[in-house]
Amino acid sequence: MTSELANKKPSLLSPLGQHRQRHIKPSEGKRAAKRKRKEEGIVSKEPAKSGRPPMPELASFVDVGLMSITRNLEKLATGQQSSGEISSDNTTASSPTPYSIIFVARSGQSSAFNCQLPQMVAVASKGSPSTPTTRLVGYSKPCAEKLSACLGIPRVSSVGIRVDAPMSRALVEYVQQHVSPVRVAWLEEAKEAVYRPTQLKIDEKMVPAKKSGKT
Repeated sequence: MTSELANKKPSLLSPLGQHRQRHIKPSEGKRAAKRKRKEEGIVSKEPAKSGRPPMPELASFVDVGLMSITRNLEKLATGQQSSGEISSDNTTASSPTPYSIIFVARSGQSSAFNCQLPQMVAVASKGSPSTPTTRLVGYSKPCAEKLSACLGIPRVSSVGIRVDAPMSRALVEYVQQHVSPVRVAWLEEAKEAVYRPTQLKIDEKMVPAKKSGKT
């Protein structure tokens, strides 16, 4: 399955990498940017209008990086996907869409995180019962290298694909058929917990009279 995913995943994400390579200049660092500004001088205080075309529609359905993914999993787990967030100007902020698949590099992660992430995925999936359960898929180092080249990013630790992402149907169906949902034993037990009141069983028994001792 790993080889097939290695082909399906880059083909889905390739528009993002192509846009980055064509329209986003790689960062040269703060020192280089400061030196360039000094050499060119400040021509105008007005910021130049960028002729960069908008990102592909797929970009709003894909999250790259563990920080972004875990932050959204926390929001989904607390039920903010249904109630929404109230911003400072009393408007309802856009709620995160549940993930259909989360890809994570098998190597380079701490053991504590590897234990925590499956639980976060399971809890977030319980908070979105109307959507299919999120699948958690690990990928190998060769696949990580292909993914980095596809996205135009030096290293990709994780990629989250949201529900109803454009052109993702074939990939999502394939993963759902071959990857089981994340199961967390304590979470399943907590869901099925039933309150059982204390039950006392009383049996009445005759206590034989104590025999008197011989005199």
